[in-house]
Amino acid sequence: MDIRFSRAVMSALVIFVSTITATAQRKPSEATRPVVVLSSQSLDDLKAKLQSDNKTEELIDSAGMQLRVAVQHEKNKTGAPAELHDASDDVYYVLDGGATLVLGGKLDAPKEVEPGEWRSPRIIDGKTYEITKGDLVIVPRGTPHQRSTTNKNFTMILIKIYSEPLKKRS
Repeated sequence: MDIRFSRAVMSALVIFVSTITATAQRKPSEATRPVVVLSSQSLDDLKAKLQSDNKTEELIDSAGMQLRVAVQHEKNKTGAPAELHDASDDVYYVLDGGATLVLGGKLDAPKEVEPGEWRSPRIIDGKTYEITKGDLVIVPRGTPHQRSTTNKNFTMILIKIYSEPLKKRS
């Protein structure tokens, strides 16, 4: 009985010391990328760069992260396909101009263009919204969405939040 008791005490002691050692060795994580701070002047400069065409300029590349931040400009863009993302949420913050969004409903004849990325010519039973400067739109994953800028200029910050970090590009 004494040997069993001694073994139990020794086992408990080993577990206790291992736990303390593991806890003592644990350190806070380190930043994987540099901090990004863009002043309003920087954003104004970026918007000016985008005004000539339908363009997207990356502010934060998504490689190795669960986040992508870009400034997107569209001018008189029609016929953009409806889309749905299985594994990412979209956040739009309108910097200038306006656009028409159709959100919700169901994709009509969806086609998977990449794993988890669906496209369709249109949305059935979606709700139409007019968005303008200062509006914030959150499109959760799995939500059909389609944007039109027919006869409009439109600039937004696009933030994509992925469920898993994207693979780093080689």
